[in-house]
Amino acid sequence: MTNRKLVVGITQGDSNGIGYEVIIKALADERILESFTPVVYGSSKLYGFYRKSIHDITPPETRVINSAADAHPKCINIVNCLPENIYAEPGQSTPESAKSAITSLETAMKDLKKGSIDVLVTAPINKRAMVAEGFGYAGHTEYLQREFGCDDVVMIMVSDQLKIGIVTGHIPLRDVPGSLTTEAILGKLRIMKRSMERDFGISNPKIAVLGLNPHCGDGGLLGDEEQSIILPAVQKAVEEGIQAFGPYSPDGFFGMGHYSRFDATLAMYHDQGLAPFKAMAFTEGVNFTAGMPVVRTSPDHGTAYDMAGRDEADPRSMMQSIFTAIDIYRSRQHYDELHGKN
Repeated sequence: MTNRKLVVGITQGDSNGIGYEVIIKALADERILESFTPVVYGSSKLYGFYRKSIHDITPPETRVINSAADAHPKCINIVNCLPENIYAEPGQSTPESAKSAITSLETAMKDLKKGSIDVLVTAPINKRAMVAEGFGYAGHTEYLQREFGCDDVVMIMVSDQLKIGIVTGHIPLRDVPGSLTTEAILGKLRIMKRSMERDFGISNPKIAVLGLNPHCGDGGLLGDEEQSIILPAVQKAVEEGIQAFGPYSPDGFFGMGHYSRFDATLAMYHDQGLAPFKAMAFTEGVNFTAGMPVVRTSPDHGTAYDMAGRDEADPRSMMQSIFTAIDIYRSRQHYDELHGKN
């Protein structure tokens, strides 16, 4: 396994949010360049604008490049992919900031597909604004899934304490029950098992599965999805050799700390998993897309318009996203070598 320094692609996200601030702060220590080569997709003009609003740091030198293939290992490399007349309006959701997020992502995707960057880290976006500007996806996860032709992926929130996958993702809450099927849950469990083993080095992981209804339906009084859909998925997973357990009632599962007994947890819908995750790990949480041939992570927070341009944003989630992406890439290399894969 080669120990070469990896090239990390970083998209700017929404140009009026805290993306640039957390990127600049995360890359502020020159020693960071000993670990990887950063390539930021966006605008040197915007980078300079936000750099001036941040105090008490001296980030490494920046260099403008045409593509990641030209990246310099001793600099913060910036691929200028936005119009020269771009300007920042911190704290505002504008068509221009949404378009810049789309362009940044699409440019980085080209380099990722070519292998010019090893991993991708995406700064926060405004999904609604991007959709209004023609972005046909509910978020990064759905976009990446389509770009790489993956039948299924799992959004996994990662921290030292927790790894929580989501079955239904970015859909309205009213659509969740109708979207849950035994096969859908089983598919997510297969991806999670594979990811825990290959991406995180956890052999034969134990995965907890949460219920949907209060008190797991209370024997059918409050709903029957646990018995008719979720439990059969757990049973089929066990038959396939997956160490799946449940379903568990989420309130007691998190309230009593039962999550600590498992290597990962599968939630039925977005907030069921993300609410407890962010309560416990908001400052260092990472969003990871499992089930893809490439490694993509992002911070677990949004654009935070109310903080934009004020030097108030915490960069730890961005830093963790970068290093988690590198760790997963290395783990995959190690796993594939052990199992005789190229």
